[in-house]
Amino acid sequence: MTQSAQHNSKILVTTAGAVGSETVRLLNEQAVPVRVLVRDPTKVKALSDAGAEVAVGDLDVPESIDEAMEGIGAVVLVSPAVVAQELNVVRSAAHAGVEHIVKASSKASPDSPIARRRGQIEIEVGLAASGVPHTILRSNAYMQNFLALAPAIANTGAFGSATGLGQVGLVDARDVAAVAVEIVRSPGAHAGKTYLLTGPELLSYYDVAALLASQLGRAVTYHELTLAENREAMIHAGVPEQIADMNAQAFSLIADGDAAWLSDDIESILGRSSRSFAQFAADYRSAFSYAAN
Repeated sequence: MTQSAQHNSKILVTTAGAVGSETVRLLNEQAVPVRVLVRDPTKVKALSDAGAEVAVGDLDVPESIDEAMEGIGAVVLVSPAVVAQELNVVRSAAHAGVEHIVKASSKASPDSPIARRRGQIEIEVGLAASGVPHTILRSNAYMQNFLALAPAIANTGAFGSATGLGQVGLVDARDVAAVAVEIVRSPGAHAGKTYLLTGPELLSYYDVAALLASQLGRAVTYHELTLAENREAMIHAGVPEQIADMNAQAFSLIADGDAAWLSDDIESILGRSSRSFAQFAADYRSAFSYAAN
């Protein structure tokens, strides 16, 4: 496929979470033909209203993926990292002759105590075996994860976690999407590469509380939880038990320095600095503010 043909081919994005939705929005904004695969089209009305094509399907149903893959030149694979689901997408892409896959991933290891990270490795191995040229985006923890804590912060001015004093190279999901778009539009130089995506600074959750307090103009307090307390708090907030287990384990690993790493790959690819948490807090200020009376 020539470079111009690549630009004229439609890009499939699976699915429409924080990174996927922003990827679709950016591609659509740049007049690149894009299709997003989702189970519930009502959740992506804003994207379809803006001109993005929506394919209704299920990552557990290979036939629906095959239908969505018709006429696709490249794929941005970003989903909850369920092994069978993502490998369904990889197989469909290989069968359809897709030219490139950009795979959103995270820290991954075959012997990780966190099932999600073991799954990521299994997916990446399957992707390598597929023969489809690909790029892996290995992101540190997303700033957008704090939006799940936003109601508690807005209502109580406090939040807790099992991260202890650990530092994180938090990354804005919007920057991850921008990198995905840059690569999927001109993938040639990125084939076979893995990029590490982080923000510009290492922050503890105490630092995060201080940055939120500065933006909101009121006190925000972080308190340390044990792994068990963190798990129970998430389950109480409605997080499925299996997800709460993995998240609590990941937070406890942060306390041990697991996420204390930075990279300049975003700056190298985009030609600009990655977004800081202060910028994130300013952009999402309303989410962390008191609800209007």
